[in-house]
Amino acid sequence: MTRHDFEMVIGIEVHCQLKTQSKLFCPSSTAFGDDPNSHISEVNLALPGALPVLNKEAVRLAVLAGLALDCDIQQTSVFSRKNYFYPDLPKGYQISQFDKPICLGGHLDIDVEGTQKRIGITRIHMEEDAGKLVHQGADSIKGATHSLVDLNRAGTALIEIVSEPDIRSAAQARAYVEGLKMIVQHIDVCDGNLEEGSLRADINISVRKKGETSFGTRAEIKNVNSFRSIEKAIEVEFKRQTALVLAGEAVIQETRNFDEATQTTTSLRGKEEAHDYRYFPEPDLPPLVITADELADYKAELPELPAMKLKRYQDDYALTSHECKVLLQDVSMGHFFTDVISQVTSAKPKKVALWITGELNAAIKEKQVDFSSLPISSQQVADLCDAIDTGKVSGKMAKDVQVACFGSSFSVADVIAQMGGGQISDTSELEAVVQDILKANMDVVAKIKAGKTNSANFLMGQVMKLTKGRAKPDTVLQLILDAVKQF
Repeated sequence: MTRHDFEMVIGIEVHCQLKTQSKLFCPSSTAFGDDPNSHISEVNLALPGALPVLNKEAVRLAVLAGLALDCDIQQTSVFSRKNYFYPDLPKGYQISQFDKPICLGGHLDIDVEGTQKRIGITRIHMEEDAGKLVHQGADSIKGATHSLVDLNRAGTALIEIVSEPDIRSAAQARAYVEGLKMIVQHIDVCDGNLEEGSLRADINISVRKKGETSFGTRAEIKNVNSFRSIEKAIEVEFKRQTALVLAGEAVIQETRNFDEATQTTTSLRGKEEAHDYRYFPEPDLPPLVITADELADYKAELPELPAMKLKRYQDDYALTSHECKVLLQDVSMGHFFTDVISQVTSAKPKKVALWITGELNAAIKEKQVDFSSLPISSQQVADLCDAIDTGKVSGKMAKDVQVACFGSSFSVADVIAQMGGGQISDTSELEAVVQDILKANMDVVAKIKAGKTNSANFLMGQVMKLTKGRAKPDTVLQLILDAVKQF
């Protein structure tokens, strides 16, 4: 028996930090990156007499997430105390939801290399986040000399999306988390920033022989903070667990950490069960009641979901599934594409999509900006795509025009004029340039006449260089091949 005789069984808990201005149970700010312990209140510090007050905006965002994932919204839900001790939790308990969460059921459809799969969702519940330990003397808790506590994050509003154990590969796990990220971003519930921790994934993984229906002993890998790490953590944990089983050893139920540097998982602590947390209803908060009218308003507010938008892009703009997904992975990019499409006069949507996801995306990455703070307007990009479509500029020249437009209010037409005009359409002007280039490169002409037609690309490059990219490559190539016959 080998590792290939086993399959992995994975369930994922995704924590999404809700886009609220204040925390879940107090008015402290949720701003990221400020000085440690600068956004804390009596509630976060668990001072005597401090009482929680529920943030209504957090409830709205939690319901929107549930609706987007086709969950059954519970019109009555209850907050509970989850009791445990850790330095970043001053109260000694976390206000969460246990047996009566705000959302039940639901699903997310994923696509892995053309294969569709539906991943069930068990529940979505609301809870407050804990603080953060800042380890000193090392990059992680392992090897640290001591740790500092920053409570700025304590009390931040979260939803935890708990999947069914329906995931069977690292690729499926990545697709699932990517799909959740796309949805919560499109409905403006969470910014989905894994690096800043506003979206965090806990991966529960066990192994079993293929064909079996019972579950093995699971390990939980905490707070994996990148898509690549999700895949790698699952792969190395699968190898670890199968190696134990094949050696006749037991897999221990525990919480583990994925170490980026060593590409291994290491034990953190024994994995707790629900009874270890001694859940009981939060006495300082009444049951959360969502009226039928409020639920109807939330449903009416739900924007177009990524799956619906993908189908619309395919139907209306003839884009491929891959092209749609690239546009939808960045909400701001998708909005920008829609704006450009509404302003072009001749360029086809597919060409616009390729320009935005290709040349424009590469250019702004080089400048270290993103689509939420573009240095070029949608009108400028629309005019540029039209100029390419009508042959006013070549692809190479269009890149230069685009860069010249960055941070400028000049129109594309003005920039083209400043650069000496658009693409040369007068073939007589090009013929003279081609003749000069051929006379200066008779050795290359001889190669072309001998049948090495690829050598014409060198001559074409010389013409393009001399005309500063204003010549149309196809036209230049044909002029070269015609002129060679006369030598």
